[in-house]
Amino acid sequence: MGLIILEEQENEAILIPPSNFSMVEDGIFRSGFPQPSNFAFLESLNLRSIIYLCPEPYPQENLEFLRSRNIRLFQFGIEGKTETSVSIPKNTIMEALKVLVDVRNHPVLIHCKRGKHRTGCLVGCLRKFQNWCLSSVFEEYQRFAGAKSRVTDMTFLETFDAMRLRQCLYSIIYQYQGFGSNKRRLLYREENMPKPRVTSI
Repeated sequence: MGLIILEEQENEAILIPPSNFSMVEDGIFRSGFPQPSNFAFLESLNLRSIIYLCPEPYPQENLEFLRSRNIRLFQFGIEGKTETSVSIPKNTIMEALKVLVDVRNHPVLIHCKRGKHRTGCLVGCLRKFQNWCLSSVFEEYQRFAGAKSRVTDMTFLETFDAMRLRQCLYSIIYQYQGFGSNKRRLLYREENMPKPRVTSI
């Protein structure tokens, strides 16, 4: 009997979440960079997409895991900044937000290197879109960034215009519906916005 129990325990995968892992909303998760030891845990989330906020190429082992599970990778190359004077690029965050709020991409995991600054800024902008008060946005950002909270990130979150995302979403609706001769006038201009690197499965 003891041998059978031991064999069952050995066959069960140990679920280890990535560093700084948390649920943001139903179907939206955040974390630091997933390691191979985290793959079994990620599989349990039944992910459809990953939003990766670093410019470095995704590791081959991670890519193979995504392909084997039919998980789509959206990469937005935001540099990890240590200088206090350098802020997050607004256009890149806007593009990442449009992927994030599209329920067709859920369940989705957002991550950068440590799940603190870049991930915190994207989640903070989502919270502003959800009409969170600024103090709550700051509290959530600081909870994950800890002692390494950045004034530039906080300023970015304070000045981020959530209405711009709403305009983008309205334009997508208008473009999809095709409101006759008014279509061109209603479209939101996005020509200068960077596009994500999407990995085909």
